[in-house]
Amino acid sequence: MAHDVVHRVEEFGPRLAALAKENERLGKLSDETADLLRSSGVMRLLQPTKFGGYAAHPRDFAEAVMEVARHDGAAGWVTGVVGVHPWEAGQMDPRIGQEIWGENPDTWIASPYMPNGIAEPTAGGYVLNGRWPFSSGADHCQWDFLGAMVGDGTGKPVMPPSVKHVILPRSDYEIIEDSWDVIGLSGTGSKDVVVTGAFIPEHRTIDQSDIQEGLVAERNGVTDTLYKLPFAAMFPLGITAAVIGICEGALAAHVSQQRDRVAVTGVQVRDDPYVLYATGEASAEIEASRIQLIDGISRLYDLIDAGRPVTIEDRSNVRRNQVRCAWRAVSALDEIFARSGGNVTRRSNPLQRYWRDAHAGLQHMIHVPGVAYHANALAQMGLELPPPMRILI
Repeated sequence: MAHDVVHRVEEFGPRLAALAKENERLGKLSDETADLLRSSGVMRLLQPTKFGGYAAHPRDFAEAVMEVARHDGAAGWVTGVVGVHPWEAGQMDPRIGQEIWGENPDTWIASPYMPNGIAEPTAGGYVLNGRWPFSSGADHCQWDFLGAMVGDGTGKPVMPPSVKHVILPRSDYEIIEDSWDVIGLSGTGSKDVVVTGAFIPEHRTIDQSDIQEGLVAERNGVTDTLYKLPFAAMFPLGITAAVIGICEGALAAHVSQQRDRVAVTGVQVRDDPYVLYATGEASAEIEASRIQLIDGISRLYDLIDAGRPVTIEDRSNVRRNQVRCAWRAVSALDEIFARSGGNVTRRSNPLQRYWRDAHAGLQHMIHVPGVAYHANALAQMGLELPPPMRILI
């Protein structure tokens, strides 16, 4: 069934591509784009089967995200971000799944997870206040995952900080219009959300450390291998898959445009060995990124499925490679963009949008290479990682 989803995305591909310019103009996904994604089933790939999902292998999810992104980077990004949230919700208290999908299995969940809010403890839960940027796809979502620090009763966080992921319905937060004005991934509609005094029941919260260490599923009696994977492997998966898919779409556009292009020298580009060399090399680099990303999550899945422990080094290797996949693919895109001719800068040329979207995707915190590479070197040496380094490992 998961492969059927990818096939449906392939069928919808030309229409997704045709809508990309409109999504950018709107600053969010159009209703038609959202409807296409819903009808494909791509957002339900990681959703529990008891709530209408596929509980698919994460490899299938990554491939589906890439397929969406190669037609429209913004739609691929939203798919990668929003599509991973059913994976986390599926591990939590069973009441949450019923609340979200009980009436409609196509209900979407947004985020961000950065702890920009304060959750003050109160009877039965918490009272939440804060403002969060980068809530991708928020206009089409009815729930939102947010990060929050537990408060000390005075509006300040307890020390040392205690961070939670909380989930709340659309009625409990406000989407701030005109808060998403950017040069890339404009169509994602990654707007700010504001929460003022919302009550969050205890069952709609989890400790960030528990989800990072893969403890939530077991505590709630969830036994599927999928839901035992580490957060720092699964959350970046869809985001990096979107970046790679964007680069694949750019490569396809470049190849199509260069086939019959004649340079100012009068030479057909198909006879220019330098452009052809760059194109062939870029193709290999982008494909290597795809293969390495899928290989990493598959290795972790196989370890867990076999009942074997996943070490910090295992997790760190996957994160290192995931970061490198994104940078390798975008670097390859830069090489072909530079050899695509002056017409590539026209707004009517989709290649310039792919280029902008890909670079915007590198700005996400999961693609910052310094900490990921540093932590991996320590892990390979068998040394303890400082707590701040473990957050996304």
